[in-house]
Amino acid sequence: MDMRRSSDSVSDTQLRIMDAAQSLFAAHGFEATSMRMITTTAGVNLAAVNYHFGSKDALVQAVLRRHLVPLNAQRMADLDEAERRAAGAPLKAHVIVECFFGGSLRMASASEQGREFMRLLGRTFTEPLPAVRRCLAQEYGPVVARYRDAFSRALPAVPLQEIVWRLHFMFGATSYAVSGIDTLQALTGVEVDEAQAMRDLTPRLMSFLLGGLRAPLPDIGMTG
Repeated sequence: MDMRRSSDSVSDTQLRIMDAAQSLFAAHGFEATSMRMITTTAGVNLAAVNYHFGSKDALVQAVLRRHLVPLNAQRMADLDEAERRAAGAPLKAHVIVECFFGGSLRMASASEQGREFMRLLGRTFTEPLPAVRRCLAQEYGPVVARYRDAFSRALPAVPLQEIVWRLHFMFGATSYAVSGIDTLQALTGVEVDEAQAMRDLTPRLMSFLLGGLRAPLPDIGMTG
């Protein structure tokens, strides 16, 4: 999957602007990144950004959609194929987790830009700007609904409300884990071989996600 160019109509100037914006948003956050920082890094003037994107909010959404649209399309295709193979039977939970999170892990392990985008997704949890919320709701809504139903069939003893919460935790854990190991090394003081860590990340994270998904229900009086 080519995550740099989602359409043949995207110009080199647009790509430079989106590359610069993604790097700066991931490093500094959405609000702290100014248009001047973006234009300087991309080597363009403000008129070029306004011409191609119209506003900073529109640029933020374009940066997110560039990766989310193909990623979510692959998630839907993978779930379709898994359900076709299951021939009407509920899918195993580990199959659903692989269908949803496998693409993110492959993106993160394939390139620094992939890991950078996952860091940017992590920002969306801590900087829920209106433009970001609208974009994520549009891009994730149909996909999460499909996966929520698949998880409900796979785990009939887990209430729907709890599945939604566990998906939320899984999003956060995945975005954080694949964004890099700098924080892990800083907090633990243990030197980690980054190349080996990235190779081991998928089985490690999948085991963690499945453990959380299958955890005993909390005693909080849930209904529904």
